[in-house]
Amino acid sequence: MKKIIILPLLLFTYFSIGQTSQKIYDIIDSVSAKRIEKDIQTLVSFGTRNTFSDTISNTRGIGAARRWIKSEFETISKNCNNCLNVFYQKDFVNKDGNNRVPHDAWVVNVVAVQKGTKYPNRYIIMSGDIDSRASDTMDFTTDAPGANDNASGMAGTIEAARVLSNYQFESSIVYVGLSGEEQGLFGGSGLANYTKENNWDIIGILNNDMIGNIKGVDGVIDNRTFRIFSEPVPANETERERQLRRFYGGEVDGISRQLARYVHKTVKTYMPEMNPMMVYRLDRFGRGGHHRPFNDLGFAGIRIMEAHENYNQQHQDIREENGIKYGDVIDHVNFEYAKKLTAVNAINMASLASAPPAPKNVAIGGIVEPSAKFKWDKVEGAIGYKIYWRDTTSPTWDYSRYVGDVSEFTLEGIVIDNFFFGIAAVGKDGFESPVVFPNKVFR
Repeated sequence: MKKIIILPLLLFTYFSIGQTSQKIYDIIDSVSAKRIEKDIQTLVSFGTRNTFSDTISNTRGIGAARRWIKSEFETISKNCNNCLNVFYQKDFVNKDGNNRVPHDAWVVNVVAVQKGTKYPNRYIIMSGDIDSRASDTMDFTTDAPGANDNASGMAGTIEAARVLSNYQFESSIVYVGLSGEEQGLFGGSGLANYTKENNWDIIGILNNDMIGNIKGVDGVIDNRTFRIFSEPVPANETERERQLRRFYGGEVDGISRQLARYVHKTVKTYMPEMNPMMVYRLDRFGRGGHHRPFNDLGFAGIRIMEAHENYNQQHQDIREENGIKYGDVIDHVNFEYAKKLTAVNAINMASLASAPPAPKNVAIGGIVEPSAKFKWDKVEGAIGYKIYWRDTTSPTWDYSRYVGDVSEFTLEGIVIDNFFFGIAAVGKDGFESPVVFPNKVFR
């Protein structure tokens, strides 16, 4: 009788770990390019969304834009039986000491929280930027439609909320429109501080900034490739942690880099037609995005964006010079591509919000031995754990072994010197946490 009971459980475990989820494919199919196009057109119609533009008008400026975004989130919430908590989060910014701030103003973010059923204080965040700019970031009156930068990311965030609000997840999902990006990442800083002050357990933030352009300034046209920017190690790491890396590795294995690898793997599994391109850099060369304030506080955060930018179509007044058309107008946005990158976000948030928490304490051993050894603390909701490893020069986790519901394991014949390792927790439906790089050593 005992064997009869155990065998189906083993078969179920094998099936759940080895198969993909139909729910994720359904989410991909539910994302609408038409709705994204309509939302981008609405955002463009406000003329300018400069952070310091008109806040009174109902048809022009940042005020009208953020009220419309809030109303869209509220409509989505109404359609899902009030499943979203929608609110403004704001901070006051002074002109004094800020050379990109033309006048004192409130920087207002629009936040919609879909609470998790099991881990309501664990949050995965998707962000888009509300604001736009002209050539002169201090010019808050000139038309700045910001169709790609960043109505595309904002529309993608709204669309992700429409799709994912039809489901329930164990962890919470946050959809947010951030302001003040063009003047110094004020909105991201404000929200990051808000989450820290309210003790949110942040799984990670997926910052979407420009997800609609497929033709680069270099002439390359590509509707499959997108970039995932991630910093190597947390900005607030300790000196002790830095010293230990010299001996044990981990120079490219911080929590943001693991989040980037998670996105890469999920996309390769469910959207193999796409080409996720991991870029080992916080952001573009010398530039910044709204994930950075979260990184500054030690949270995992990445930037998801198009692979080929066109600099003539961002941060530019609308004009034509020497046969070149400048300006971030809607004609340059590819809505099918924006749909794909919205789906990239949606399936990763769904996967992360369906997975158990990641193990917090992962220890590795096996120095001068022919086997690698591991110990970790079990986490609530995990039916088992998976050991990942890769060549030290590989950007992705290339090998794995599911080891069941245990808290220690030895990989026989795998020499610790030649690979990097990590542990992920696995839930009952096969969804995995991000991989955790070892943070302790034992002998």
